[in-house]
Amino acid sequence: MSVAPSRRNGRISRHFREFWPYYVMILPGLTFLILIKYIPMAGSVIAFQNFSLRKGILASPWVGLENFQKLLNYDDFHRVFRNTLILGALKTILIFPVPILLALMLNELRNALIKKSVQTVVTIPHFISWVIVGGLTFDILGAGGLFNQIRGLMGLEMILPMQKSPWFRPVYVLTSIWKESGWGTVVYLAAISGIDPGLYESASIDGASRFQKMTRITFPMILPTAVTLFLINIGSFLDLGFDQVFNLYTPMTYDVADIFDTYVYRSGIQQGKYSFSTAVGLFQSVIGLMLVVIFNRLSKKVSEDGGLW
Repeated sequence: MSVAPSRRNGRISRHFREFWPYYVMILPGLTFLILIKYIPMAGSVIAFQNFSLRKGILASPWVGLENFQKLLNYDDFHRVFRNTLILGALKTILIFPVPILLALMLNELRNALIKKSVQTVVTIPHFISWVIVGGLTFDILGAGGLFNQIRGLMGLEMILPMQKSPWFRPVYVLTSIWKESGWGTVVYLAAISGIDPGLYESASIDGASRFQKMTRITFPMILPTAVTLFLINIGSFLDLGFDQVFNLYTPMTYDVADIFDTYVYRSGIQQGKYSFSTAVGLFQSVIGLMLVVIFNRLSKKVSEDGGLW
């Protein structure tokens, strides 16, 4: 009876002696994940309390689901929830496929120098702060910006798109595509580089065109990667990014631009409603978890390689 545990301990010991460099490599990321993601989850209990900074988490009175009832009955909740759903749908339907299409087009470039140059140009915006992107957007679409200068040359009157609600969502989509689509191609290009070249050679022998190779070989081979990234994006469906919206919206566009992230900032940080804002964040997380589970099940029905688990 004592032999089996000793053998198992011996295998574990040999395993760690052989692979210890890999565990050292993942240690910083694992530490970051635990400190930034898991430990703060204990603070979710604030959503069920009438939290007071003076009393702290342990001494603050327990109120149960009262904060969630306030959230669902709040006048602005339905507007904020609708805006978040609409922008989340736009991010999923219009923005998510762009890196896939861009990666497929970059892969078709045969000149290595041009390919690297284009990839560099479309990737650089990812490293620009949303503060700068927001400032550039306001300058371009402002009264004396390029947009109104072109309208003037066409004989059209000046407008201020950033002050008009109907313009916010198109601006949100375009700025997201410009800033993040190039960075999103990195994973797909890596997946494409792992495709067996023999598949393309066989297709060439059969007389397949470059477009047929792209649609019949390249795209199906990167589809599992796309499904995995899609599920990860679905998990943050209601988490649209505070930086982008905060730097693009104005009080005149609150009716279509105000989302949970900006709402939590105003109600939680500025007004000190910590329990209420925590309830909003927890609500987002639960919805995100439900969406991941649902779409994970659906992806397994569509593709055998789909799904996260």
